[in-house]
Amino acid sequence: MAVIVRAGAAPLWWAGLVAAAAGAFVPGLTGRRIGLLAGAALFIVVAAVVLLARGRRYRELARGASRAGRGDFLQDRAVTVRVWRRGHRWWLLAAFVVAVASSFALPGAGGLVLAGAGAGLWAKAVRIGQRERHEDVLYWVRTDWAGHGSPVAKRVRAYRTTGPEAGDAAPGGARRRRR
Repeated sequence: MAVIVRAGAAPLWWAGLVAAAAGAFVPGLTGRRIGLLAGAALFIVVAAVVLLARGRRYRELARGASRAGRGDFLQDRAVTVRVWRRGHRWWLLAAFVVAVASSFALPGAGGLVLAGAGAGLWAKAVRIGQRERHEDVLYWVRTDWAGHGSPVAKRVRAYRTTGPEAGDAAPGGARRRRR
């Protein structure tokens, strides 16, 4: 489940940094200094909002989680990341274009907003990973419930759990390190 959250973190982070760097070279209407300072403030605000968004729903679904059964379809981390990124590639591209275009008004701010969203998603995945480590389980969303959407979408009725060694994902959605 944390894999779905984490899947969007890296593309948003890197697209945001590239857009902010490109925007730093454009003087813009407000000037570089004001644009980058506003972008830094927006980075913090957006990261906090993304981190805290829908936290109650995540907790409710985690509280009601049940053990994964034989009839549950769970997919590997690599497949989940690939499916999520393919399903959202046009939205990510559009967000990048808007962030670069906004640099003509407020240099770098749009890119830093995207990077803040990526940082917030990464922090949310880390928080989920801490809960998974504490409870010694991995949370999963059934593939037929999640689709390309969110792990807290209306279609998701409950999470499934497995042991912490199941699959190829570590707690928090990171890639499992094999020893």
